[in-house]
Amino acid sequence: MSNNLLKGKKGIIFGALDEKSIAWKVALRAHEEGAEFVLTNAPIAMRMGEINKLAEQCNAQIVPADATSVEDLENLFTQAQEILGGKIDFVLHSIGSSPNIRKGKSYGDLNYDWFLKTLDISAISFHKVMHVAEKQDAMNDWGSIVALSYIAAQRVFPDYTDMSHAKAVLESIARNYGYRLGRSKKIRVNTVSQSPTKTTAGTGVGGFDAFYDYADKMSPLGNAPAEACADYCISLFSDLTRYVTMQNLMHDGGFSSMGISEDIVEMISK
Repeated sequence: MSNNLLKGKKGIIFGALDEKSIAWKVALRAHEEGAEFVLTNAPIAMRMGEINKLAEQCNAQIVPADATSVEDLENLFTQAQEILGGKIDFVLHSIGSSPNIRKGKSYGDLNYDWFLKTLDISAISFHKVMHVAEKQDAMNDWGSIVALSYIAAQRVFPDYTDMSHAKAVLESIARNYGYRLGRSKKIRVNTVSQSPTKTTAGTGVGGFDAFYDYADKMSPLGNAPAEACADYCISLFSDLTRYVTMQNLMHDGGFSSMGISEDIVEMISK
């Protein structure tokens, strides 16, 4: 159901890979709510995914960009403004990858070159996105920038290894750039700490099924699905949240406030 929350707004959505992606769900909801936007992903991710199908559904154009490349991002923001006919109102950063996780390296045996790659792809790219947007003055006043995070930034999830550090850096960047862009253009910057979600990237983390089930039993509302996360992102892009900034917003069914639940007690007691 559409409420035209984003009517007239223009955006850039990073990271839609396939129908399981949160970014994919956000794009569908943004389209329903009246937004126009450009889709983007790294060329290698685009070859692996189905982004052309999404572009057709949303009547959106695709501009390939490696988010770790300032040059690619400069081209992206320039082209997006040309395609959309004006400055940008919202950006979704839904990017995360760890070569160490992908190749099964344990936390005590990380490849440090890969570790730096994890940080660059999953966190520093967020700084680069905002750096380019600021330099180009590409965003409208009262715009909104959102990145997707996870509670492993604050708590230990052993199999999440170096991605936990990337998420902590991501959240720190959101606070610091949130101050900078808020002061200059009233642009707000937030991260959404989502429940474990069965995306292509998420299910690649070792032990995913175990901590998915654990979080679902711990949370009074259960794990928040990708569609609900998309709804939350839409609210953050809308004018209804104009004074929410520099926050790490927990979208996890209550998991982050729990110590233990009856379901977990019952499971342990068996």
